[in-house]
Amino acid sequence: MKIRTPSLRKQTGASIPTIRLNSSTKDSLEALLREVRACKICSASLPMDPRPVLQCHGSARILIVGQAPGRKVHESGIPFQDASGERLRSWLGVTSEIFYDERRVAILPMGFCFPGTGVSGDLPPRPECAPAWRNKLLKHLKSVQLTLVIGQFAHDYHLPNAGSTVTEVVQSWRMHLPSVIPLPHPSPRNNRWLARNPWFEAELLPVLRKRVALSLSDA
Repeated sequence: MKIRTPSLRKQTGASIPTIRLNSSTKDSLEALLREVRACKICSASLPMDPRPVLQCHGSARILIVGQAPGRKVHESGIPFQDASGERLRSWLGVTSEIFYDERRVAILPMGFCFPGTGVSGDLPPRPECAPAWRNKLLKHLKSVQLTLVIGQFAHDYHLPNAGSTVTEVVQSWRMHLPSVIPLPHPSPRNNRWLARNPWFEAELLPVLRKRVALSLSDA
């Protein structure tokens, strides 16, 4: 199944700025990444200075679509360098060396900067980010064999018709094979969800690990 890239569902009433790339750099991923990492379009709404966190290379075989960096990842500048990342790497059956090899694995969260903390956890990804950068970056990922769509906000963007809850979307995983697999967020906050849905580890994870290994086999 080919992953869909519709517009981000409106989460706030904020206006979405238009980002115009210099004509001389439109076709260069390296130049695009420099612009992304210098981005400040939502700086007024962030609790800290912008620090876009992503991992991207044109030869990547796996694309991981997360939500937004947490505070710990913001401080390190390394995606999934936290408890969520440890669990995610365990789910995938890969080492840190493979996970952080940008020529094998691309990591593009729905929001590139830490959005701040709310009452029950981190705030949603900033709504300005995906419309500004997402499709521009995805156009350069022509070697991706497997896309992992993680958490509610990534589900809403990439799989908008797969279900109305995280559980419904993840339960539909067989419908999206072989190129897309929806996942719950690997955060420790989801321990209760994992306990209530034992089919995830029993049925989905073995297939996930096989698809990951196959996608990386000739990388």
